[in-house]
Amino acid sequence: MRRRDFLAGTAGAAAAGWLRSETFRASAGGASSPDAVRIEEPFDGAVLNRRHGEAVDGGLRIRVRGEAKASRVTVNGEPAPCENGRFSAHVVLREPVTEIVAVGEGPAGRGEARVKVRWDKHSMPRYRFSIDDNIFFLRDIAQKGYRSLFDSWYLKMLKDLNAAYGAKFTVNIYYTTGDDFRLPQFPDRYRAEWKDNAHWLKLAFHAWADKPDRPYQDAPPEKLLADLDRVAEEIHRFAGPETYAPPTVIHWGMTRQSALKPLASRGVRALSGYFKFNGKYDVNYRFNDAISEHLSRHDAWMDFSSGIVFSRVDIVCNNVPLDCIAAELDPQIRDPNTAEIMDLFTHEQYFWPFYPHYLPDHPKRLDAALRWVTDHGFKPVFFHEGFLGAPE
Repeated sequence: MRRRDFLAGTAGAAAAGWLRSETFRASAGGASSPDAVRIEEPFDGAVLNRRHGEAVDGGLRIRVRGEAKASRVTVNGEPAPCENGRFSAHVVLREPVTEIVAVGEGPAGRGEARVKVRWDKHSMPRYRFSIDDNIFFLRDIAQKGYRSLFDSWYLKMLKDLNAAYGAKFTVNIYYTTGDDFRLPQFPDRYRAEWKDNAHWLKLAFHAWADKPDRPYQDAPPEKLLADLDRVAEEIHRFAGPETYAPPTVIHWGMTRQSALKPLASRGVRALSGYFKFNGKYDVNYRFNDAISEHLSRHDAWMDFSSGIVFSRVDIVCNNVPLDCIAAELDPQIRDPNTAEIMDLFTHEQYFWPFYPHYLPDHPKRLDAALRWVTDHGFKPVFFHEGFLGAPE
């Protein structure tokens, strides 16, 4: 993912109008009016948890709202009160995926709107911590030939944070530094140690190398998959299958849409991005403005066409000063749309003194972020396990 965060807020222009992705279908027979009814809430692909409705026996009761140019509206077959061009109804989610169908009928004809939502049935406050752009610590271990992986100060730091907070880390790696090191140079003699720590430390593909920027934004899916497979092969070789995790972030958070289904076929279940607006939406896997705007205000969104869930990063530690970590995270728990899942994030190079933008307090920033989520009752998880780390 790109290293600089976007600080600008959501664009009013992008938020205006019909920010939705539901499909409209006219019914067979009689006059059709595709605009007879529109579902505004929930959003198509919304991930809904206990904070979005009312728990009932065996389900979650949620509200459905929208606009109707019709005299009669039904939602999933039940009449929905409609007044002044607006309708409201309740639907009970009982399955992981529910399709909501609103039908509007009136003098102008009949039309319907559909959205699909994903119920996070066993939701709980949880967080994932991932670190991007990793390659230097692997080079350091290979060159120094440490007796233990944790003689590496970098992995020892992560292990100390695991001991203090129970933190789990997904470490996203490159194939090469681009000049003096490649993964085949990393020895396999630490396999047993990797396996012993795989319950809290995973390795995943990030990109072939740090440069060029945005390597997969316009690249064919075949290029992305080839690089992924080479890195995955090396992780299995030197760290074993227990340590391997499917990719959680693609470098710069940008790919062709045609790459998503192939990524899902490689086991990708969740991808993180920024989904922030700075003149345009970016680090958003090239999704449209409606989806990006929704994700800018919500923890997650389900892409039903690929089966991948997209998560919004809550903090990039290398971008937030130490004394601002808590202030950056505090607003998230005041909004039910962002209070359930924390996606914590940073980049490796800022830990190293030789890097031009080295941050001496970088480890303390991680400690502060982990202390905050721990103090607020969030549980460490891996997003590729279960549904975003919660039971299916």
